[in-house]
Amino acid sequence: MKRRIRYIFFLYIFLGFTIGLFCWATYAYYQNSIPSTIRIKAGTSEEINLRVPASGVIDTDSETVLALNQPVTIVAGEDVRSCEMQLKLFGLLPLKNIDIQVIENTYLTPVGRPIGIYVRTQGVLVIDTGDFQGNDKNIYAPSQYKLQSGDYLTAMDGIAISDKKQIREYVESGNGKEIIFQVSRNDELIQVKIKPAADGNGIYKIGAWLRDSAQGIGTMTYLDAQNRFGALGHGINDMDTGELLRLGNGLLYHTDIVAVKRGEKGDPGELTGIIEYKPEQVSGVIVDNTVEGIYGVANSNIIEELAESTEKLPVALKQEVNLGDAQILCTIDGTAKYYDVQLTKLNPSEETVNRQISLTVTDPELLELTGGIVQGMSGAPIIQDGKFVGAVTHVLVQDAAKGYGIFIEDMLGH
Repeated sequence: MKRRIRYIFFLYIFLGFTIGLFCWATYAYYQNSIPSTIRIKAGTSEEINLRVPASGVIDTDSETVLALNQPVTIVAGEDVRSCEMQLKLFGLLPLKNIDIQVIENTYLTPVGRPIGIYVRTQGVLVIDTGDFQGNDKNIYAPSQYKLQSGDYLTAMDGIAISDKKQIREYVESGNGKEIIFQVSRNDELIQVKIKPAADGNGIYKIGAWLRDSAQGIGTMTYLDAQNRFGALGHGINDMDTGELLRLGNGLLYHTDIVAVKRGEKGDPGELTGIIEYKPEQVSGVIVDNTVEGIYGVANSNIIEELAESTEKLPVALKQEVNLGDAQILCTIDGTAKYYDVQLTKLNPSEETVNRQISLTVTDPELLELTGGIVQGMSGAPIIQDGKFVGAVTHVLVQDAAKGYGIFIEDMLGH
């Protein structure tokens, strides 16, 4: 009898745990599948189909209540404004707040041309620390346990740091004098004391690998009416730390593609270009490096190049994008051309904003030239039904014909 009671007791516990786990998983699923922001063009109406058993209350004067288990139509006025919709699962449990933004109807010029990129960091980035043999044959590691990968050195002994050459010269001329570095770590400023040591040649070092710049090739995505550009569809990350580089300043340069390495399974291809870092080759100034791309202002050089390309397209919001046929605009052989692709998956709630669009290259010409998507094509505009949909961001390493993209809505919302 006692055994039976014990069995029933544990059965109830198991059932309770299972039901609780199921409820938690259901709640988490609905919460993650719902976008945090919905944008609607001013003066239009949008049908929103969230497919969740929830009610929504829009925080307006009338506090409209919507049943979200079926499509609902939201009508936007002419004024650019924002409001909040509070969701309750089954009309009872607080689920999520959605920011509803009424935005202007935006037109952009798709560019699809290669750009040379050169950026300098804000401060000097610490890649790693290391040791070296001193002139007394001992091993020294002055920065070990003091500096960390991802730190930014912003000043030394009260002197602002501009580049790693400045650090090297200051350390070498100090004859081993202790230096107080101002370090930016996890958005906090701290003071770190480091005493340099002399290597086997008598040259003083702090034992740290440093970086102060980055360069490469990408694709410009768009120009707006004020000649502001967006490019890449993803940020510039440090190749060693994987972190988004803190931008000090940056420039765009004219570049010509001179070679194409075709993408193969497990081996992504790339576009090779020539960049001349000369003032007359500058195409624009980079002012922001974000997760969604790089941004800045184009100058007359690239504006004149695009003088014949006056095509401006309306921006498609996420709810206007459909699976199926689309095109990407990119430059492989010197001229920007449209190539056919298929949008195979749209996931606006995907946590990684640069992978919310899945696409497959279907154009025979592009497949012949590059094998699909290659490095350097990041930022290539995606166009569907005469609207600006997004930009290519990544290639699927195991299949060069497949890749990912970002919605243009997110690029503009950075």
